[in-house]
Amino acid sequence: MKSSERIINEMAQGLLSLEEGVKWFTSLEEADKKEVLREIGRYAMQAHITTQDGREGVAKSGVKPTMTPAVLIVREPILDRMATIINLPAAEYAKAFRVLISTFSVADTRRRETECRGACTHEWHNLE
Repeated sequence: MKSSERIINEMAQGLLSLEEGVKWFTSLEEADKKEVLREIGRYAMQAHITTQDGREGVAKSGVKPTMTPAVLIVREPILDRMATIINLPAAEYAKAFRVLISTFSVADTRRRETECRGACTHEWHNLE
């Protein structure tokens, strides 16, 4: 498992705080930040995120609901909106990260509690 994958999944599972994750993310080079946003987007799609997850994610993210990534994550079609968030200007990356990781956390938690409950063999769900 690569380090970004581990950090993203630790954040999704509450093993690493949002603020610790943001500190890590903001220390990355711009190109690496963009790749991390793409990575979270892929994981979120695998977790079958919904606009309801987006609403809950925005509430957890610390980003104002009127900011661009927060507005986009609660609109359909969600996959198109995710691509738009990932392609926002670099000045929006930190807000996009907060919204995407928080939304992924909501969706992934639901998935761990339903589909993976009791018999999960996903390496990324067994970090503890």
